[in-house]
Parts: sequence; structure tokens; C-alpha cells
Amino acid sequence: MRLPPSYREFLQVTNGWDEETRFSIRMLPIAEVGWTRDVDPELAEIWTSTRPGMADTLYVSEHLEGQVYLLNPNIVTPDGEWEAWDFANWHPGALEFRSFWDLMTSVFNNGSMP
Repeated sequence: MRLPPSYREFLQVTNGWDEETRFSIRMLPIAEVGWTRDVDPELAEIWTSTRPGMADTLYVSEHLEGQVYLLNPNIVTPDGEWEAWDFANWHPGALEFRSFWDLMTSVFNNGSMP
């Protein structure tokens, strides 16, 4: 499956954020990225009934203090971007963004750090 353009560009430049350089929760390097159903089956199972498609999302960050970033391949824009989710226990369900780029822009503009 081809990854969305803004996420591919991020990986080409950074391949994740390590502990020394992060401004948000740790973004996983490509070797650690996986489907939520495989990486965090408990999260996928708990939320599948209220959040259809949760198991099919791409797990792109660490799960830290109740927050994780996910990419949803079930909602794709004409330019190939996947919907991005900021999933955290302090807001109801997921905050949805048009793309990975939009999610990261929101994180940095709003200071959404754990």
C-alpha cells in the first residue's frame, strides 16, 4: 500500500523523531510503523465498536499518556492523503485532520504536546 504523500515526505526527511529531537510524542521510524491491529491490538479491540476502522489505521507514533497518532487509509483525498487522527483520552474519540501534514501543523501551532 502506498503511503500518503505528506507522510512519505516526512519519513524521507526524518524517518521519525527520536527522544532528542521531538516536539511532540515520538514519531516512529518506518521499521516500527504498523497497523493498529498488529501494533496495539488492545486499542484496536476496545475502540472498534465505537470507532469503525480503528484496527485498519496505521500506527505512526508511540502511545504515550493516552495519546497516539494514526493514519486512516479508509478515507483518502483525491491527492492521495489519508485522514490523520490525534487519538487521546482527554478528548472524545479522535480529532480528525485531512492529512498527516494538517495534523502536524496543528500539533506545532497549538502546542499539543503531552
